[in-house]
Formats: sequence, C-alpha cells, structure tokens
Amino acid sequence: MLVIDEVQKIDNWSEWIKREWDADTIRSIDLRVVILGSSRLLLQKGLSESLAGRFETTYLGHWSWPEMRDAFGLSISQFVWFGGYPGAAALIGDEFRWRTYVSNSLIEASISRDILMLTQVNKPALLKQLFELGCLFSGQILSFNKVMGQLQDAGNTTTMAHYLDLLHQAGLLSGLQKARPSALHKRASSPKFQVHNTALLSAQQPRLHQEAEGIPAEWGRWVESAVGAHLLNQAQFHGMELQYWREDNQEVDFVLRHRDRLIGLEVKSGNHSRRSGLQAFDKECQPHKTYLIGTGGLPWATLLEMDIRELF
Repeated sequence: MLVIDEVQKIDNWSEWIKREWDADTIRSIDLRVVILGSSRLLLQKGLSESLAGRFETTYLGHWSWPEMRDAFGLSISQFVWFGGYPGAAALIGDEFRWRTYVSNSLIEASISRDILMLTQVNKPALLKQLFELGCLFSGQILSFNKVMGQLQDAGNTTTMAHYLDLLHQAGLLSGLQKARPSALHKRASSPKFQVHNTALLSAQQPRLHQEAEGIPAEWGRWVESAVGAHLLNQAQFHGMELQYWREDNQEVDFVLRHRDRLIGLEVKSGNHSRRSGLQAFDKECQPHKTYLIGTGGLPWATLLEMDIRELF
C-alpha cells in the first residue's frame, strides 16, 4: 500500500499517478494507492479528468466529538463551541488567538486556495459575503431573494446557488434542501444554511464561549448547529442525504434520507418543543422513524457520539 498525502502540492499529480498506475498494472504489481489531499475540489478535478475508471472516493469529514475528546480532552460544551478542527485545539485557552487562527488559517485559506484558485468565480467578494451570511444564519431557512437583499454585491439566484455549492464542496457551508415524500418529487426550495463545523460559526461571533453558554436561547442554536454538522458529515460519509422539512408553520429541523427511508429529527432547545412539527411530518411523509433530540428524547450529546446508521 502506498499513501500519498497532500497530493495537490505535486504538479500534474493526476497525470503522474495515472502513468505509474498503468505501469504497475502492466507489470502485474498488486499495489493499492491511497491519495489524500486537503483540497476536495482539486482532487475531484484531477480524478475526473485523468483517472476515470481507476479510483473510488472516500469522504473524510470534520473531526467528530469522540475524536476531539479522545485526542485533545475537549468537553462536550467545548466541542459545541470550538468544533472539530484539530489544528486549533491547542489555542482554545486564548479565544482571540483561536478566532484569528480559524479565520485566517482555515476559513480564508480554504476560500482562497480551495475555491478561488481552482474554479471560475466572477464575484469572489460575493462568495465571501455569502459564506459569512450563511454562518450568521446557520440553522435558518432563507430564500435566495432574501439572501440577495442582505448582500452588498448581489448576483442572481443561479449564481448564489452555484457559490453555495462551491462552499459545500470545500467543506464549509451547505444549503440543505426541503424534503419531499418521494425523492422523485424534488423541486427547488429555499435552502437551510448549515455549517460543516461549528468553529466556522463561533469564530465570527463577538461573544466568548462561557458568555454564549450562559444564554439558553443562543446556546440552543449552537447545539442545533453541532447536531446538524454531525449529521451532515456522517451523511456524506455514508452516502445519505440531509434535508429539512417545512409546511406552513410546521417544521422539522433535519431529515435523513437513506435509500427509500426517511428519518425526522427535531432538536429541542430550552423548554420549547415542536412535537407538532414531527406529527405533521409523520402524517405527510410517513417516515421510517422520528426522533426528538434533547430533553425528553434522545440526548444530543449521545447523538454526537453515534454512527447515524444506528438511527435507522
């Protein structure tokens, strides 16, 4: 087995890999090659252009709560706020340094290196504004028309959707789509913003960890974002789809779709429960199961430790 890390630093890496792979095949050398890279966009481009029929992809998402706990001793509260970036774990004792590191070394580097240098983006300032706005409204549903009203340099809805897809591919921000009873009956919907890592949300906030945790309504938002990030990362790894559901005033925070099965998950924040949303979702979509996450249901800390396939 040959493992090559940070392969994107090699010029024309995909052509080099293809040449060596074909040479090994001719010589009947039984070699397994594992290619790792921090740039998902670059890896996808090289794989699709030069290595067709020679690879399979494995998505490795952000570090989970058990991984951050076991490696760095983070409490569950610290994980909800500081997220799953191992490189930033040593800085959580100084939140100013931590915030600067996440903003400059992770967010700015990912947008500049993984997106702007590898894809055609006509309005880079607009893409950065969309990311910041999406983090600000993580866990909320906004139409693209409302999003454009919040931006200084707005494009059209097609441009917004394209930029949001690029942010998703870079492992930063996703726009969850509305779940339908059948996967065959999909149509465009207002996205629900979801960060891939709660550090992306916390790094752009003026409050400190202990201050935010002391405000139940605000802390509930971080818990929901942590749950959403966990579901999103695992859904991509296991080939599932993460969505939301909403009809009129009834809403379910997250919907997992795996093959022909749907699961609804409602995150309970504070003393407010929206069981009526789960009931309405159950009536319309007839899911395989529904879960209340939080007080009175499955503890959210337990969910953050789970392999989500267990939910089915």
